[in-house]
Amino acid sequence: MSFDTLGLSADILRAVSDQGYHEPTPIQRQAIPAILKGQDIMGGAQTGTGKTAGFTLPLLELLNSRQVKGKRPVRALILTPTRELAAQVGESVATYGKYLPLRSTIIFGGVKINPQIAKLRQGVDILIATPGRLLDHVGQGTLDLSRVEILVLDEADRMLDMGFIHDIRKVMNLMPATRQNLLFSATFSNDIKRLARDILEEPVLIEVARRNTAAESVSQIAHPVDSGKKRALLSYLIGSHNWRQVLVFTRTKHGANRLTKQLEQDGISAAAIHGNKSQGARTRALANFKDGKVRVLVATDIAARGLDIDQLPHVINFDLPNVPEDYVHRIGRTGRAGNEGEAVSLVCIDEHKLLRDIERLLKREIPKMVIDGYEPDPTIKAKPIQTGRGSGNRSGGRPGGRNKRPQNRSRSGGQNRQSRGRGRAKN
Repeated sequence: MSFDTLGLSADILRAVSDQGYHEPTPIQRQAIPAILKGQDIMGGAQTGTGKTAGFTLPLLELLNSRQVKGKRPVRALILTPTRELAAQVGESVATYGKYLPLRSTIIFGGVKINPQIAKLRQGVDILIATPGRLLDHVGQGTLDLSRVEILVLDEADRMLDMGFIHDIRKVMNLMPATRQNLLFSATFSNDIKRLARDILEEPVLIEVARRNTAAESVSQIAHPVDSGKKRALLSYLIGSHNWRQVLVFTRTKHGANRLTKQLEQDGISAAAIHGNKSQGARTRALANFKDGKVRVLVATDIAARGLDIDQLPHVINFDLPNVPEDYVHRIGRTGRAGNEGEAVSLVCIDEHKLLRDIERLLKREIPKMVIDGYEPDPTIKAKPIQTGRGSGNRSGGRPGGRNKRPQNRSRSGGQNRQSRGRGRAKN
């Protein structure tokens, strides 16, 4: 099957061809026709499977086919959990829509708000945003969402984990009762399924791989090692294998900064990326890493979803994540688009339970290999690791607080469906 068979216009097909793509991925083959029919979508796919184009291409097609006169209102809203992911999605919208007369812009925190206000005043068809900065604009009266036709929740599970459920509720109340909703998530937790039941109406379920699994193209291995020897082992692995591009995950921002300095002391160029860094610093670090100017990028989980690096060969878990699903998202940064990748975890005795939780989620055992000279000391006792994230919200509270779905309910919480008239599905 080629993109020509999916119902996309010549201008969009031309932009796709410019990127060297000719055959759609499995999620694109399923999602694009369903979205073009106006159906709600609940999409699940391993990261790196072409999910972003899976919703971007039909979204562009739909908006272009129903142009509006006068000032451009926001007709499509794409919500993402992180700045990096917003930038990535915004780049895709611009790339695939470059031959269309549609305007898009990205808004997120950490940068000045006035340039964003100027862009919004010029008129925008497609808005890519993080929830916090979006509501900042609403509060200042610089953004109107009353004409949104299509809502995309990208990486919805991550948004719940980061505590954005209340912001999502507020956004829902700012949009029309009739619209099309597209929810995409790398994993389908019970919280996500509850949220989907409340937002989506008769959605098409698209799941191109077994949920909560890592890509088969990623080889996984765990190296048992004492906590105090992790840094030395990491430097040894990078140096002895001559790894040139390595993404390393730590549990905390302080840990990321400390490890970056230690790697630099070992003669390995490194940069850190996390929530306390300014947006400019984060952008520079990522650009230098992609360009090969920095050998190691040390990140916290804020970067687990938003980093799109072509052919990234190595992901290292310096610290195992407290939440097993985050392991899947982390290692999904490698092995993308069919390329092979390697995921290495440095596991101390404190993390044995975390490793078992990950293996339980994956329904497989991760191979272990002790590196000579870095054997763990059997006399060391495990110390507790604080679980959970202070800002996380894993309760998955449902917008509107409804416990049941009335048979003829309105997804805006009060209107009968007949009173809404024809149109897109709402929350």
